[in-house]
Amino acid sequence: MGDLIVSRKTVLTCAVSGNAPFNPQHPNFPITPAQIAQNCIEAAAAGASVVHIHARDPDTKLGSRDPLLFREIVNRVRDSGVDIVINLTCGHGAFFLPDPEDESRGLPDSDVICAERRIEHLIDCLPEIASLDITTGNQAEGSVEFVYLNTTRTLRRMATRFQELGVKPELEVFSAGDVLFGNQLVQEGLIDGTALYQMVLGVKWGAPASAETILYQRGLMLPGAHWAAFGIGRNQMPMVAQAALLGGNVRVGLEDNLYLSRGVFATNAQLVERARNIIENIGLSVATPAEARAQLGLRTPS
Repeated sequence: MGDLIVSRKTVLTCAVSGNAPFNPQHPNFPITPAQIAQNCIEAAAAGASVVHIHARDPDTKLGSRDPLLFREIVNRVRDSGVDIVINLTCGHGAFFLPDPEDESRGLPDSDVICAERRIEHLIDCLPEIASLDITTGNQAEGSVEFVYLNTTRTLRRMATRFQELGVKPELEVFSAGDVLFGNQLVQEGLIDGTALYQMVLGVKWGAPASAETILYQRGLMLPGAHWAAFGIGRNQMPMVAQAALLGGNVRVGLEDNLYLSRGVFATNAQLVERARNIIENIGLSVATPAEARAQLGLRTPS
């Protein structure tokens, strides 16, 4: 058993900026393409295997799906010469804000678009991985409650386009039923190679951040699936330890948690370093980007 633990590598992802509003008092939250790219480079230097990237509008500071912003971020990371696996979000374009007076209609701030528009930046950037959020449910960002709307039709179309582009889908699951739909995509031949799941834990009205949740959802997956799990806020580091001990990969970063401790703002590099220390202190080791590519069955970047 000891030899098995020592030999296994843990893929460590850093989600550098996310899409949601953040505490404006954070002194170093990355907003511009240059800042986001620099955070990716620093996360790689701290030991990350993968960087998960969102773009933000430099003026509004809110999440953006502008392909030009994604292109600039990715080009900056690649041009730096740093070796890191690039994972782009495909979570935009599924924000439905029902009109409380007539929930059959969306308010003007709703942003629901077709599959082709949701993957435009993948065509341009061709990352090794991109997230595919295979869920629909009630969610909240601060005081704003909305429906995260990903229909099975749209998800099947997106999975098909991922296949055509040679991009590995990271199947983001928020509940047990999402895992079952991921299995269905595999069985329909829409996922190439071994499926990769990412458990999102601790989101309001989603799966709770606990070892019991990880074990239950892991047990629903098809045999041999790759999986990771991460927690939100103060649950970030406890879920690093739990996921790693249970045989999974892990994720940290400012997208999910802004703090090192109560009232102490973190940087992405600091969160990666802390997660790496946890992994190493329980007798495991972090995969290099090259090892992550081999383990997850990713294409070699050109």
